[in-house]
Amino acid sequence: MMRRIELARGARLESSDVPRTGGIDVEVLNVAARIVEDVRDRGDEALRDYTEQFDHTNIEVFAVTEEEIAEAVAEVGEDFREAISVAALAIEEFHRRQVPQSWFTVEEGGIFLGQKVTPIARVGIYVPGGRACYPSSVLMNAIPAIVAGVEEIAMVVPPGPDGRVNPYTLAAASEAGVFEIYKVGGAQAIAALAFGTESIPRVDKITGPGNAYVTAAKKLVMGEVGIDMLAGPSEVLILADETAEPAFVAIDLMAQAEHDPKAATYLVTTDPDLPDAVDAALEVLLEDSSRADVIRRSLTDNGVVVICPDVNVALDAANLVAPEHLEVMMAEPLELLGSIRNAGAIFLGPWTPESVGDYVAGPNHVLPTGGTARFSSPLSVDDFVKKSSVLSYSLEGLEMDGPTVMTIAQAEGLEAHARAVGIRLAMAYSLDEEEA
Repeated sequence: MMRRIELARGARLESSDVPRTGGIDVEVLNVAARIVEDVRDRGDEALRDYTEQFDHTNIEVFAVTEEEIAEAVAEVGEDFREAISVAALAIEEFHRRQVPQSWFTVEEGGIFLGQKVTPIARVGIYVPGGRACYPSSVLMNAIPAIVAGVEEIAMVVPPGPDGRVNPYTLAAASEAGVFEIYKVGGAQAIAALAFGTESIPRVDKITGPGNAYVTAAKKLVMGEVGIDMLAGPSEVLILADETAEPAFVAIDLMAQAEHDPKAATYLVTTDPDLPDAVDAALEVLLEDSSRADVIRRSLTDNGVVVICPDVNVALDAANLVAPEHLEVMMAEPLELLGSIRNAGAIFLGPWTPESVGDYVAGPNHVLPTGGTARFSSPLSVDDFVKKSSVLSYSLEGLEMDGPTVMTIAQAEGLEAHARAVGIRLAMAYSLDEEEA
């Protein structure tokens, strides 16, 4: 089912062997650009037109009311309310450990230096919706923002054909403490957050995953507002040896493949017998899967098995792929942690399926995809704050550092930079002479 690559001793996985499905199609980008510009020009009128076209419903008032939120909370039932509360608490506790602090110091010569951490004032979070519901996405985007100290959070979510937002999504928003919610999705929602409309005030930063048009719109408005990342299809790479349980490997591959036919799945193993055992387990598990067609297509089109001669080659392959999710089902997973350089999230051991990270463990599930884990990190509190450098010099400090500043500025041909120091020092010396 999955394409197989067998690496000989001394060989390495090549970039050409790695399926990358997260690029933005030119036509998608063009369509998104037209939508973004239209919303920028026509505001709410454009939002209503696109909501009718894509979501098949007419929305007069975009804001979700307090009554709608209260009805949703009552509708979802006690079991879900308890589950979402447990998840929210775990996510909050994990992210509180990330909160950066301002710091200040006084150096020799009375030079005061520091870094001031300030929450972003207003953030927009995008939550996929329509016929689907992703309450976990609400928590993963909203809670880090709240922990960071963001004062205003606006959530956008596509309505269903009945004009309602899924009650599980609204219940999650209520649990997180987000009550400014708008019934709008797609590229048009991103444009509304970026530029503002009559109903939706603009934000300073947008976070949250969406479909290809949402990703394209985020790319287009980047710079007008901040964004978290350009997320692509989901990915998992499972590092496994002869100790791995084939059924665990198979179901975790399926858990990613069921997201999307473009989802990428990798099994990197040092056991040449494991791939056949996993294939057999897949066939059994797919028999009663409601998403078997999507899973089969994903595994066939974007699934890769890499059989490696030793663990070092396997680790090298994993670091090349730089997956969104990396599961380690090997005899001593913790011992390998130091050798893993590139991964959005790392799941160690057979009892740590990726799904616990999606919902309840606490770490964020908004992760870098498409190999960007080489240089990017999961969504965190850091994404919702900004840092300002703080400097204050005394005259003594300027006398110490001034000559160095002037020498470098003159070498760069920036005369006024040098004079900005020179004039101050000259005036200070003049005042000293007058007082003397």
